[in-house]
Amino acid sequence: MDRKRTVVIGLLGTSLDRGRGPERWENWRPSVSICQHEDLLVDRFELLYEPKFLPICEQVCQDIAVISPETKVRARPQHLEDPWDFEGVYGTLHDFASSYSFNPEQEEYLVHITTGSHVAQICLFLLTEARYIPGRLIQTIPPHKPPNAAGSFVIVDLDLSKYDRLASRFNEESRLSSSMLKGGIETRNAKFNRLIDQIEQVSMGSKAPILLVGPTGAGKSQLARRIYELKKHRRQVSGDFVEVNCATLRGDGAMSALFGHVKGAFTGAMSQRSGLLRSAEGGLLFLDEIGELGLDEQAMLLRAVEEKRFLPVGSDKEIASDFQLIGGTNRDLQQAVARGKFREDLLARINMWTFCMPALRDRSEDIEPNLDYELAKFARLNGMKVTFNKEARQRFLKFAISPDATWAGNFRDLNAAVVRMATLSAGGRITVEVVEDEIQRLRNSWTEPKLDTAIALEEILDDSQISQIDPFDRAQLAEVLRICQASRSLSEAGRRLFAVSRSRKGSTNDADRLRKYLARFGLDWKRLGSDVQTRPGSADG
Repeated sequence: MDRKRTVVIGLLGTSLDRGRGPERWENWRPSVSICQHEDLLVDRFELLYEPKFLPICEQVCQDIAVISPETKVRARPQHLEDPWDFEGVYGTLHDFASSYSFNPEQEEYLVHITTGSHVAQICLFLLTEARYIPGRLIQTIPPHKPPNAAGSFVIVDLDLSKYDRLASRFNEESRLSSSMLKGGIETRNAKFNRLIDQIEQVSMGSKAPILLVGPTGAGKSQLARRIYELKKHRRQVSGDFVEVNCATLRGDGAMSALFGHVKGAFTGAMSQRSGLLRSAEGGLLFLDEIGELGLDEQAMLLRAVEEKRFLPVGSDKEIASDFQLIGGTNRDLQQAVARGKFREDLLARINMWTFCMPALRDRSEDIEPNLDYELAKFARLNGMKVTFNKEARQRFLKFAISPDATWAGNFRDLNAAVVRMATLSAGGRITVEVVEDEIQRLRNSWTEPKLDTAIALEEILDDSQISQIDPFDRAQLAEVLRICQASRSLSEAGRRLFAVSRSRKGSTNDADRLRKYLARFGLDWKRLGSDVQTRPGSADG
């Protein structure tokens, strides 16, 4: 079989390739030396040059003809107005690659990345890596000792699939990053694992605000801290992790806590205060329950996020602070915007990356590994290892993944349950009796309070509407509203309301059944979501 012709594509080196007079043969000139190697026969050289350097190009072409008569040099002018303008250089070289008639069946292409500006070399690398140029890279190296003006060369193949060790290392680093975000817990829920993979990609590739949405106790605060730890591990942040629960900020103190104040700004301001945004300089600011901020604080925060500058209370001098923001909320901020409780422009700025944290009961596969995590955590904090006996562990896990376990407080409930059982275990062994006591304790804590029928109906219906409903229907409607209030979606409420009758049917549509029932009274889920739900927008996304 005939060998493929070797074609080199390279840029003229306006400094390295320069040379005049007989002494030029003693100098290393990359574009000339590439044709001087006995073990590299170049059949054709596509020499790209800027027209203003035509004299150098002509000299190089003549010298290649002398040392390698079998090499055909095709000088191709390329207009690069600014060799350091990445967009311009890439566009010019991309146009060349797109219009070039490559013939990989008969020709082998080597892209010379020794000459040209650093920007041009990067652009050639990118075009080759993206296969716009179907070839390999060649790097020429100057000689260690004269008079060998040819030097040496190295050919680099960008087919990364051949580099198993490199690929394995990348996969391992990615796995470790994901594990860090999960706190080292080997979670099994596929949806949650995909969510963590996305968060890892965004955390490493973007400095834009992140919004974590989910029910109380779903782990938003812990995840925010782990994002910070991962970014710090990768040297993407240099400052501190600053966390604040916005629900604790009230009145004038909210402005001062967030943005700081100058001495004498208000009664009691005896000294200057930096504020939390200033403390987060170069780091990460986590605002938990961000939906609880007042409108004035929201306006100040928007400017601080967009411009990285803000005014402390009582000051006429701006303060700069460059931080990444992570917001956490268990509220539906879109509904808050509709009710005038949250600024639409701030929401638009912070929800570029919104991640919905699932509730614990939606991750039943992950209860067992989290149970082991909580036991190990108890051992670290208390210096005492505690384990279940076999029957006790099976009993607790059976209950934990059953419909009876609502896990209203999510991981906070699980943590509290483990701490109680471990503390009450004799000799470091959790028995069935301890588990049964804890199950009853959890059942009691999750018992939903009785709903005052009159109050519930009056919250969403006026007197004339209530007067047209029979007392029997009022009681039934009140129970439906109670279930809706404790549910996070129409489907979940339907499953709970029709749990018995649905088991007798081959196919069910509980959500549609509930929707039709509510419509009898002029109600719909959207209205219930804004009027009576206590946990809107928790984790259905």
